[in-house]
Amino acid sequence: MLKSFSTTGIGSLPLLDAKEACRVIFESVDIPFWPQLPHRSFLEFMIPQYTEGFPFVKIEGEHVYVDKADEQAAAIFYEAIEKGAGFPISHEYAPGFYTFLDILKQRKEKLDVVKGHVTGPLTFTLSLTDSQKRPIYFDEEMRELALFLLKGKAKWQIDNLKPFAEKVIIFIDEPILSALGTSTYLGVDANEALRILKDISDYIKGEGAMTGIHCCGKTDWPLIISSGIDILNFDAYFFWDTLGIYPKEMREFIDRGGYIAWGIVPTINKIKEITADDLKEQLERGLVSLEKTGISRDSIRRQAILTPSCGTGSMDAGDALRVFSLLKEVSEAYK
Repeated sequence: MLKSFSTTGIGSLPLLDAKEACRVIFESVDIPFWPQLPHRSFLEFMIPQYTEGFPFVKIEGEHVYVDKADEQAAAIFYEAIEKGAGFPISHEYAPGFYTFLDILKQRKEKLDVVKGHVTGPLTFTLSLTDSQKRPIYFDEEMRELALFLLKGKAKWQIDNLKPFAEKVIIFIDEPILSALGTSTYLGVDANEALRILKDISDYIKGEGAMTGIHCCGKTDWPLIISSGIDILNFDAYFFWDTLGIYPKEMREFIDRGGYIAWGIVPTINKIKEITADDLKEQLERGLVSLEKTGISRDSIRRQAILTPSCGTGSMDAGDALRVFSLLKEVSEAYK
């Protein structure tokens, strides 16, 4: 069981040095996570970082796309899927992971919980395109192979993190979920979206980890809950009242032991003027709105985690540090 109002982060930080990023993380949150550093390299943006090992991917400067022409590479990829060994992320693509792992190796005792993360299959396949600018989601074969790739990336993280913590959490980062149903993504069927999310969520849990979905916009929360996740992470600063719209689904989620990760600290310029008291008031509004659905106050608060509303990679360093400082302050008030 996760501790009530424990804290963690989404993934990205606006720093260049992996050691410094890890220092900030270990000093700031209860559930440490490995840092993505998009300011360091294009390869650390959320789509390129997880393309490594996908034989159809071409990276030209800061342009990444898919080309299905290499049949020999495809055969090797299929063979790797059959072996089920996972797909590593190299130091070039994620130095933060390796620095994080080095710190864990130096500890004398296991941590209670650590967190990894992977770009979700919907965001990945709807963002990665072929040479004609068509999202690979609409190519059934590519969609399935990308799902295998991302499951392999999650497995590799779990296998590497498991020796150093009693529990591993993997967040599936799905920002594009908030755009489903709009004119841009009318071709995305809700049942297929659910199938994909459930597939990767079940796989992660089958590998012995807890699974969460992070979406920083308003979306179809019942669909996310139906995927079988353990943790629902959302922007609780701007959308604090959206969970209460679905009382039946939220009650069922809490009753089966699900956690809500309240992304209460916004990762926008407004952070310069926000105070911890402002955030506590906003969080309290969200907690109370959920109580009005008939869920017990104790359950809601016992199964609450706190996070920033999104990654801090697009912020300047000073603002990002303020995000984590405020997160810690709000958490301590509730603990």
